[in-house]
Amino acid sequence: MGQTITEKIFSEHANRRVKAGEIVRVDIDMIIGNDITTPISIRAFEESGAKSLARPDNFSIVMDHYIPAKDIASANQAKISRDFAYKHNLKYFFDEKDMGIEHALLPEKGLVVPGDIIIGADSHTCTHGALGAFSTGMGSTDISFGMITGGNWFKVPETIKVELIGKPAKHIYGKDIILELIRQIGVDGALYKAIEFVGDGVSYLNMADRFSIANMVIEAGAKNGIFAVDNITEEYLEARAKINGGLRAEPKIHYSDRDASYCQTITIDISKLSPVVAYPFLPSNGKSIEKAVSDDLKIDQVMIGSCTNGRIEDLRIASEIVKGKRVAKHTRMIVTPATQKILLQAQKEGLIDTLIEAGAVVSNPTCGACLGGYMGILGDGERCVATTNRNFVGRMGARTSEIYLANSAVAASSAIAGKISDPRDI
Repeated sequence: MGQTITEKIFSEHANRRVKAGEIVRVDIDMIIGNDITTPISIRAFEESGAKSLARPDNFSIVMDHYIPAKDIASANQAKISRDFAYKHNLKYFFDEKDMGIEHALLPEKGLVVPGDIIIGADSHTCTHGALGAFSTGMGSTDISFGMITGGNWFKVPETIKVELIGKPAKHIYGKDIILELIRQIGVDGALYKAIEFVGDGVSYLNMADRFSIANMVIEAGAKNGIFAVDNITEEYLEARAKINGGLRAEPKIHYSDRDASYCQTITIDISKLSPVVAYPFLPSNGKSIEKAVSDDLKIDQVMIGSCTNGRIEDLRIASEIVKGKRVAKHTRMIVTPATQKILLQAQKEGLIDTLIEAGAVVSNPTCGACLGGYMGILGDGERCVATTNRNFVGRMGARTSEIYLANSAVAASSAIAGKISDPRDI
């Protein structure tokens, strides 16, 4: 019996052939912490008596949730990570001088590569599976174990194969594909499973689409999402290597065997998709854009950004839609580029000018609005169209507020219309 990509990655790290269901102890290629979760890991690390990181060049801290600090509490929280990074002369410590949302920044820096095993104390660490890596979120104490030992224990997950067929129409993106999958299988449809995306439809997805898809597999309960490396992945990696003077490590590329064992197969014809909008209060509550438009839902705020949809492609899409128009009088539009490099690129292309002239406010790279931290809190009864990944009760502010998850085109067109709008009509 053949192996899946995920099984092969674990086999390579375990130095023996493994299969789904086995529990293995393997070394970690990259551990990711942030200003919210890392202080807990640091406390456990220090209480253990450890004096140094087992693999310091395989550990990164990205300050992205409340940076710049929004209050004294968040400033003190950030200080814990800063002090630790300076004490241990951490090579991969990213603060205000070179900041970004962790799951956009590390791929941009060439710090995660195909074949890696990656963990982070953030549930959306699964984003990096877009590069052909095994990447998953773990608890802060699990992260501290990795800091101390350089490795961790895993149960090798079974794999669901999702076959994408057809060519997506205009304004159909990775966000629509993953929202459709979650709509079909539910928020617990892939508990502790890997989701592998295959099929001819994958060739039409750029890296931004793939990152969005892998980012949200956790919303179906999955352990990880993964794409096989192809020419699109290779071009992305080559560009990162050129910009950064190389990648952190040599990619180790794996492909699933033809006779690999899958626990389930799902086929989605992406040529037949309309933009998908996930209604409150679950990412699985997906509706077609036609349904959303017919419901005539007035919108108070639009948020474009996050680790899901804050890349340069998202800013280009939004800018194209709002160019020469104005955000509706009763609607606010917040744009959060995922990294400073993305912000600089958007400035060079004139996208920031276009967005601000349309009435948007552009913030620094931060997770703030997505998790209801700052830079976009919702008040009582307010509705928001967001390109983020979660729309739980109170996720972005007041418990009576509502979040509608959508792609960047739907978000931008809704900002102009002041209600949920179909970008294909613009």
